[in-house]
Amino acid sequence: MKKLMVGVAAMALMGQAAMAANVGVSMAVFDDNFLTVLRNGMINHAAELDDVTLQVEDATNDVGKQLSQIENFVASGVDAIIVNPVDTDATVAMSAAAAAAGIPLVYVNRQPVNVDALPENQAFVASDERESGTLETQEVCRLLKEQGKSEANIVVMMGELSNQAARQRTQDVHDVIATDECSFMKIVEEQTANWQRTTGTDLMANWLSAGVKFDAVVSNNDEMAIGAIQAMKAAGIPMDSVIVAGVDATQDALSAMQAGDLDVTVYQNAKGQGEGALDTALALAKGEKTETKVYIPFELVTPDNMKDYQVSN
Repeated sequence: MKKLMVGVAAMALMGQAAMAANVGVSMAVFDDNFLTVLRNGMINHAAELDDVTLQVEDATNDVGKQLSQIENFVASGVDAIIVNPVDTDATVAMSAAAAAAGIPLVYVNRQPVNVDALPENQAFVASDERESGTLETQEVCRLLKEQGKSEANIVVMMGELSNQAARQRTQDVHDVIATDECSFMKIVEEQTANWQRTTGTDLMANWLSAGVKFDAVVSNNDEMAIGAIQAMKAAGIPMDSVIVAGVDATQDALSAMQAGDLDVTVYQNAKGQGEGALDTALALAKGEKTETKVYIPFELVTPDNMKDYQVSN
């Protein structure tokens, strides 16, 4: 697996003297492949450090529950808080609760609506979503051109619309299609499958039942793309007749790529984001200055370089 790029300044902060710290972590949901890797990245990194304790909570995709978790962290006097938001439009109240208590807060992976107005002692660690959908759709465009397509229909599977990542990745698709180079692509369907594999399967099955014709599937994440693949296979559609693209480069996605089912994905360093969020939270707890936005670059993954991203068993 690719290692976290050395250019991210916040990652180096923990080379300094260790500190005893109790960090509260609220994850949007545990039952998600990508977020599991991110969560484990934090947990394993904490185990490598001296006297760092994590209290990790599952918000089960419930905004009210997540806010209660943050309020409980504040009441228990944690040294720092890390939040993977359920709803990126609901982060103002979370920031206010932590700021009022003087407790550092770091958002991870999902961009808070108040990212440009975060209180002092708060930060955001993720990857720049303007890269993700752009890299994905540009590669789909290239592959369609390689096939000699002068006109192409695509369907777009969106993540949860309450998440900034879903909105931005979808906008990326539209932005790429708006360029002269890729204007031959036309979106014929665009619906949410809520980041989920099973929902992606159901959505694709519905499109196929309705007779929707398409040359490519552009999904906001790998899980929905895999769901789409499962539905197409069940319908007897040859996978070499359609281009399928996702984002995250999960191990399941790379297995699908190795099998010839998935054509494109974009690596998002979940482990690196988890480690970076913890490093940044601990640095803020020590009173150190960090960047308000810490971005870890996305990387295009295709069958040609997928082995660089696969984890050996």
